[in-house]
Amino acid sequence: MDGVTVITNPTVSVRVTSTANSFEALRRFNRGITIAEFKCKLELVVGIQASCMDLQLFSSTDTFLQKLDDNEALMGSYPVDDNCRIHVIDKSGSQSGVFEDLSAVEKFELPDEVYDKRSESVRSFLKKNKAGRFNEEKAAQKEELQVQRDAEEKLLAEALSPGLRCEVQVVGQPTRRGTVMYVGNTEFKPGYWVGVKYDEPLGKHDGSVNGKQYFECQHKYGAFVKPQYVTVGDFPEEDYGLNDEM
Repeated sequence: MDGVTVITNPTVSVRVTSTANSFEALRRFNRGITIAEFKCKLELVVGIQASCMDLQLFSSTDTFLQKLDDNEALMGSYPVDDNCRIHVIDKSGSQSGVFEDLSAVEKFELPDEVYDKRSESVRSFLKKNKAGRFNEEKAAQKEELQVQRDAEEKLLAEALSPGLRCEVQVVGQPTRRGTVMYVGNTEFKPGYWVGVKYDEPLGKHDGSVNGKQYFECQHKYGAFVKPQYVTVGDFPEEDYGLNDEM
């Protein structure tokens, strides 16, 4: 053999980090550019002026190798390999990462009384058009409707009492039979609720919700439904055949 020819890839992929931010960027560069030219390209990556840069070279395992401090030298003259890391230090002394934590940014807040006086604000528009929370008539109607619904629900609940047999018919669900175990208010949601012990394990719990026991039954036999979905009467327990042997 006359000799050995070593072919080097003309480009190299490196990881770029800096003191200006916390992210890491992967970029490909030509080994034939000078360090000065390399710095100019890094301006677009890290946002630091080339004249304010100090460059440090780290291996692919993030071990420090050396500084890239000769602006006239070619990038390929340094041991820069794929997946090495180039760390850019800002020599200008500017505060790095100052706007990365938005909670540290001082925010402009307009006093409420000043905002009320503005004629082109969203609040002013809502007031003029009596929309949203400024529509007193609509808000009053909504409140009146809720009072009416609460009264109707209370009447339905008062017609029920623990121990009565019932059928539960919730829209979109199969009809289920059981026994009324609880009627009244609860801590988990407002309004009146009916606690039912189903004849079969078609429920959600054992009569307790969020750690509070409203009635007792086997697990998955208990459920809470609104009074309007409960009908009381002579509803004997149905045989679903769950205990039949084949």
